[in-house]
Amino acid sequence: MTPERFEKLTEALNNRQPDLTLVTDEVHKDRNLSAIMRNCEAVGIHEIHCVVPSGHYRPFRGTARGAWRWVNLNVHTSVIEPLQNLKQQGYQLVAAHLCNTAINYRDVDYTKPTAIVMGNEKHGLSDEAFELIDHPITIPMRGMVESFNVSVASGIILAEAQYQREKAGLYGTNKISPEEFKKTFFEWAHPRLTKFCQDKRLPYPELREDGEVVDGPGWYAQVREQLGR
Repeated sequence: MTPERFEKLTEALNNRQPDLTLVTDEVHKDRNLSAIMRNCEAVGIHEIHCVVPSGHYRPFRGTARGAWRWVNLNVHTSVIEPLQNLKQQGYQLVAAHLCNTAINYRDVDYTKPTAIVMGNEKHGLSDEAFELIDHPITIPMRGMVESFNVSVASGIILAEAQYQREKAGLYGTNKISPEEFKKTFFEWAHPRLTKFCQDKRLPYPELREDGEVVDGPGWYAQVREQLGR
């Protein structure tokens, strides 16, 4: 691993915002889901929640390439579970939704722990999700159409969240736990070894200060002996 790559991975982890997340409420087009994931990664979101009734999520690699492996994805079959859990953790729930009580998306304080909820492409936010959100928001439109594409809308809202958090100095200092930092760094830095360890149900090996495996050859030899090879 080069010093430049080590620095880039470390910087990205130090910019992660564990108290900012996004929930897709049955967004069903793979391309939209993957574009939303790309938007989330760009502003430092560490994990997102996708509600897919079938329980199956398949990222569209053409759009999410370079992004899908950097964001933790939680898949749910019902929107109630992630929204209730986030609410219990102290998150404010903000949803893009056209209604009489909606406020301008810029009027939300995104420096607070926040979950941004994006509704389905055709029907918008579900009734179940609407009952749980704290703030419905809208993006002002000046043309004839009523709304942006869901992935575009998510990008606009996330850009405002990033702006507010940058202004408040919330980037640049690690906010995730040492255990999560260590785990995520390993998975980012060593994707093939990560897959090998997961397939074989092995704990990740320890890393040196430069990000490389401590005594790599010795670790491999020990693993081969354990696996009987």
